[in-house]
Amino acid sequence: MAVLIHITHIAPLTLLFVLLLIYHAPLPILAMNITTLLSSFPELSSFASLISSTNISSDLAHRASVTLLAVPNPYVSSSDVLTRRLSSTSLADVLRYNVLLQYFSWSDLQKIPPSGILITTLFQTTGRATSNYGSVNITRNPTSGVVSIHSLEPYSPSNATVLSLVKTLPYNVTILAVNSLLVPSNFDLMASETRPTLGLNITKALIDGHNFNVAASMLLASGVVEEFEADEGGAGITLFVPVDTAFADLPATVRLQSLPADKKAVVLKFHVLHSYYPLGSLESIVNPVQPTLATEATGAGSFTLNISRINGSVAIDTGIVQASVTQTVFDQNPVAIFGVSEVLLPREIFSNGPIGNVKPGNTVMSGAQPPNNGLSPKNSPGLNNPPSHLSSPPGFREDITSGAATGNGADLRSLVVALCCIAFNR
Repeated sequence: MAVLIHITHIAPLTLLFVLLLIYHAPLPILAMNITTLLSSFPELSSFASLISSTNISSDLAHRASVTLLAVPNPYVSSSDVLTRRLSSTSLADVLRYNVLLQYFSWSDLQKIPPSGILITTLFQTTGRATSNYGSVNITRNPTSGVVSIHSLEPYSPSNATVLSLVKTLPYNVTILAVNSLLVPSNFDLMASETRPTLGLNITKALIDGHNFNVAASMLLASGVVEEFEADEGGAGITLFVPVDTAFADLPATVRLQSLPADKKAVVLKFHVLHSYYPLGSLESIVNPVQPTLATEATGAGSFTLNISRINGSVAIDTGIVQASVTQTVFDQNPVAIFGVSEVLLPREIFSNGPIGNVKPGNTVMSGAQPPNNGLSPKNSPGLNNPPSHLSSPPGFREDITSGAATGNGADLRSLVVALCCIAFNR
């Protein structure tokens, strides 16, 4: 009470300013030690040993939100994938393919449409995935409620069924038990040891992505790619690269190729942030208005991008075009490259003319809803599988109700509201 009385002596406007700073301060991101989390579940000890034998834990340390597809012991022992003598790199890549770069609560799984959603895995970020084969398709049978996860190749034999929820730390990490290890389509288990990594060659990463040929050609022709690669040190860079169809869908009134060389370079720089943002950081970005490399070239406040999370996807708004992140092309600190659904047209160049049929980009996650962790498996529609002791681990309800991501945020916001009321009612 004494503290509150003391605070109310502060001028209301000053108090409001301080409280707004607190309200918008980033909440601490949970450092995820997957090995430690798995150690609480003896039924997953074999899978935990596989994780420990690779460097997957270090890959996950900086991730803000993931879903781990963990395989219980009986399924690990019967896996035909593990009967081969896998190289350490091959095993690590298979395990990376079983890490989804998005948080899914139990209720999120129940909202997946029958047509499915495409989700990027940790394997896609290595640069060793062919095209977008580092992604998985998640579907839900509306009749049985069974959630299945498939590699992208049509009729692929590599698929898994979600058995139960093992553990969730709200908005950061979910561990799901599945009945099989997933293997990427077109993945040569014996050859990945010898595959060269992409390093920091941006053009090669785009060409190998097989869906960014137009952007790669423009970067090479303009020469700005060399400037991007020179900026890879320090804070790093994040590139938003339009897919080939995005250029084909541009209206006739937008003529990128006819722009003067200096303006064309500015448009390309408008697609680059001068900081390294993995996907989880983009999803939880605190300041949505982000300067670009074009901002640095033209002046503060100009050529900025508005980045937000809409319907489970990262949306990028230029003021006249809204695009969505469709895939992770490359992610290796200090460089992140994401495919986007539209060419990002800066309003400073294109707002004076008609934009024609440029429209908000479609997103591969349009069927998903924002995370809602209010239901536990006991209270939400189940997967219609026999009850599993994995579905309600010790402390599960405490994880839901007192997790750092929700508890701290709710308490902080309640304090802000209370203090504002006290200040302005004086």
